[in-house]
Amino acid sequence: MITILVTPFTTCSARLPVYLIVISLVIPQTTYLGLSLQALTLMALYALGFIAALLAAALLNKTVKVKKRTLFVVEMPHYKMPLFKNVALTVVEKTKSFVLGAGKIILALSIVLWFMGSNGWSEAFQNAEQHVQERPEVVSGQWDQTRIDQEVSSYKLEHSLIGQMGKTIEPVVRPLGFDWKMGIAIITSFAAREVFVGTLATLYAVGSDEGETIKQRMASERDPVTGAPLFNLASGISLLLFYAFAMQCMSTLAVVKRETNSWYWPAAQLVFMSLIAYVLALIAYQTLS
Repeated sequence: MITILVTPFTTCSARLPVYLIVISLVIPQTTYLGLSLQALTLMALYALGFIAALLAAALLNKTVKVKKRTLFVVEMPHYKMPLFKNVALTVVEKTKSFVLGAGKIILALSIVLWFMGSNGWSEAFQNAEQHVQERPEVVSGQWDQTRIDQEVSSYKLEHSLIGQMGKTIEPVVRPLGFDWKMGIAIITSFAAREVFVGTLATLYAVGSDEGETIKQRMASERDPVTGAPLFNLASGISLLLFYAFAMQCMSTLAVVKRETNSWYWPAAQLVFMSLIAYVLALIAYQTLS
């Protein structure tokens, strides 16, 4: 049980797209003790997740109460070359178990997220093309049709159901240094952390998921109140810490539910890790800003 609860603290490959974009954006390309500062930051995030898992395991070992305790005894096997048939059968069995068990929940939530991002009830959403066509850049002919289509998509997303949700939660994420766009990215990346990059590509009207292009658009973002760059060291570290600890992975929650045969543990995991992520991101931003 403790292993199930603390494993999500360790850094997985799904976090890497978020880490790489944010680190390259806010961490300078300098060296420290002969090593790249950006590489050291990435290594520190891996170490942070590992240490957090150990601390959480120590805490849960004293607090989690289970009805029955069993000894963990493992008999070391005789190692032999695996048979291709056995490997193939194991792969099929595990894949089938994941697709049928966790896949149904992932698919359901993914459909909900797609629907919310593709539909809206406001006048702005219904007349998105008209609003974009009235912009000075379009009237003066500065934008080509590709850029216009990108702006229409971005405008629709902003005023879609999930865009309105982002505006609604903006007061909550604002203390962390995030705006409504980051709020949307956080919501959509609940399906999978990798979705964070695709969401930013749409929000910033980028035609592809190329990290360098997205990074340039993020670097040009300005705070509408102060006019300062929206993504700086404080907000970048805040975002890194949030994704290092937050349970932004629907598939993990689905597997935890299947393994524990209860919604209590994944719900507790979601609340506990999200609370830790929020508090640490809040402290980091308020301290560094």
